[in-house]
Amino acid sequence: MSSDLVIVYHRQPYEEVEVNGKIELRENKSPNGIVPTLKSFFGAAEHGSWVAWKQADDPSNPDFEQVIEVEDQHGKYSVSRLPLSAHQVKQFYHVTSKEAFWPILHGFRERYNYDPVDWPNFREVNWAFAEAAAAEAADGAMIWVHDYNLWLVPGYLRKMRPDLKIAFFHHTPFPSADMFNILPWRKEIIESLLNCDVVGFHIPRYAANFVSAASSLLDVEVLRREKVSDDMIFEGTALTERRVPTLLSWEDREIGVSVAPVGVDVNYIAERATEQGTLDRAQEIREGMGDSKLILSVGRTDYTKGGVEQLASFERLLESNKDLHGKVRLMHVSVSANRGMSVYGEIQNDIEAAAGRINGRFGTLDWQPVALISRAIPFTDLVAYYRAADVAWITPLADGMNLVAKEYVASRVDGDGALVLSEFAGAAVEMGSAVIANPFSHKSMDEAILTALNMPEEERRARMTLLRNAVERRDISAWGNQLEAEFSALKAAQKRRTVHSAYHYGAQS
Repeated sequence: MSSDLVIVYHRQPYEEVEVNGKIELRENKSPNGIVPTLKSFFGAAEHGSWVAWKQADDPSNPDFEQVIEVEDQHGKYSVSRLPLSAHQVKQFYHVTSKEAFWPILHGFRERYNYDPVDWPNFREVNWAFAEAAAAEAADGAMIWVHDYNLWLVPGYLRKMRPDLKIAFFHHTPFPSADMFNILPWRKEIIESLLNCDVVGFHIPRYAANFVSAASSLLDVEVLRREKVSDDMIFEGTALTERRVPTLLSWEDREIGVSVAPVGVDVNYIAERATEQGTLDRAQEIREGMGDSKLILSVGRTDYTKGGVEQLASFERLLESNKDLHGKVRLMHVSVSANRGMSVYGEIQNDIEAAAGRINGRFGTLDWQPVALISRAIPFTDLVAYYRAADVAWITPLADGMNLVAKEYVASRVDGDGALVLSEFAGAAVEMGSAVIANPFSHKSMDEAILTALNMPEEERRARMTLLRNAVERRDISAWGNQLEAEFSALKAAQKRRTVHSAYHYGAQS
């Protein structure tokens, strides 16, 4: 059955669990992950499809079931699964996406590795995604492509199916032209994205960077710029923009540029935060802390997340503030998402070495300054720690958005707690009421965490009120509503063009 909405994303929209030798499909565990939010769009479609990849021992096996029908709380939809070999997955995802694209997107040119990239393989995988999406799409359907590892899909789709409406959402930062243009495939990537009807980003800075890169490579004209809303402009944050390009022209095509910060499910988190089990667990955590204050840091094991730099700041804090000994503890959660890659293994080793050094230097029989957690924590437990923590310390060196900061604020239904947030996280443009830190500055990092620890209750609550307003204003439903409105506008515009073309043809006949 053809679909009027096709979502193209590298992850499958469910988790595969083996039960008694059989594979069962289950809802994704994360309540704030992008997957449940994307599936919610199927509710407004007559029929939806999802295109993802699935590793296969033999991609050419005729018994591989590529298209399956799924029915869950979001409705009934098709899932087209691309069978990729282990080699294809490694080259497409771990090498090209993570070793070449990832460091450039986040501004780490010294970690960029061009040599092992198999660009023909990347093209081949993106072509396969485009073919699968085109096969699922009804006439004039909306195709929604997600993230940088599918950069080439829009261009291929436009060649295959000129009738389609194509949208793209970029979940990572988009770097400046000087940084992006390090990629030798820069023009091919930009040309593909300019074949979209709408290209979306979290914040105005990333949209402006995209337009700058496009203008440096192609004859792109900016047709419209708009003022950024006041609630996304905070003095003292590095990613603030005051005007943003929203409409481009290239080769007789108009391309919309959208800004839509992704949010969290505020209502769901609030419900978890007020459950008796959560309150009991938070109380237990607080009692275990005694008179000590709890600093909570949560992130992936990735050089972009600034875990090593954060631990170095905590070490300096203890060196220069002996009155904090025995009075503060850091719970540092750093979960590896790419265990098979050596670069992430090195970061994990550095984090473990730093935590061990701090505990060795300052710890006593009664007090361990750092508790390092390297495994995923169930979300309900994490909410209890959010409720118990005096300070959330979220200081990535670069981050597209950062939903942990928003989860912490959404959990604080009590109106208390302090947030220290990196000015290089996309979330900072909405959450300027946090204690803003520059993770590249020792002085800024050290002063920020000390300010949060010593902040009077009245100020904490005043800041938290503003933070909660910001997180509630742009929650996950607001993100979805904005994008749905943009899609509706696309459909209306296409309908007007179709009617106009028919009228023009009739007048000439």
